[in-house]
Amino acid sequence: MVHRMKLEIAYHGLSFHGWQKQRDQRTVQGELHNALATLFRGRGVSVVGASRTDTGVHAAGQVAHLDPPGSIPPEALVRGLNSRLPRQIRVLSARPVAATFHARKSALGKLYTYRARWREPRLPWLEPRSAAVKEISDSTNFSAALDLMVGRHDWASFTVPDPGTESTTRTLFRARIRHRPEGIDLDFFGEGFLRYQVRRMVGALLEVGTGDREVDDLRNLIEKPRPGAPIRTAPAQGLCLEHIYYRSCPAVAGVQSSKKS
Repeated sequence: MVHRMKLEIAYHGLSFHGWQKQRDQRTVQGELHNALATLFRGRGVSVVGASRTDTGVHAAGQVAHLDPPGSIPPEALVRGLNSRLPRQIRVLSARPVAATFHARKSALGKLYTYRARWREPRLPWLEPRSAAVKEISDSTNFSAALDLMVGRHDWASFTVPDPGTESTTRTLFRARIRHRPEGIDLDFFGEGFLRYQVRRMVGALLEVGTGDREVDDLRNLIEKPRPGAPIRTAPAQGLCLEHIYYRSCPAVAGVQSSKKS
């Protein structure tokens, strides 16, 4: 019998070379595998994540699943992992799920937030979790450019080649701006995102907002995809994976019917 567990995980991305396990690199998945190996006394247990965050990208709500070798109470799993993990990674919760649950394949939506600042943050701990950028001078065009991104598009202009990706078409359900004294937060809620996609979207938006790119040029990048298009990639430290949405969550009501393979 499979005793599958769903984990919710947070981590400080600047401490790791991304999520995915790599030889001779410190990664979040690698640290979890090490902790599980000691917790279960050498028995190999793999963790499957919902999103392969890149080097430097933070997470407040990464989701993963694993199949422990035998039954273990969720609270014991959380305590056991957190006592063995570095302080930059915390397992926030664990709960049993059906054996058919898959952290990545069962996901209906993902929410990322990009925090950009052009002034020093009032709260010192926000500095390593935000990116210093040039101040936006044209908020009207910036907002217009953001609106263009909502919908189902081929995002080939906003990603890099990835052998494991069959299609570069994805749906962005919602995007919004939240203003802060020192800058802005950009929220992107979509069915899924390609490698570097959010950071290159932000880079292009910031170029529009500072007058370095026309709105029509960004529209062409969306409507007439150009792989390898010259788009600035925003710094990784401003990006945070906030939440993964599944069928049982009210926030994705209606999303499943609009999602295509």
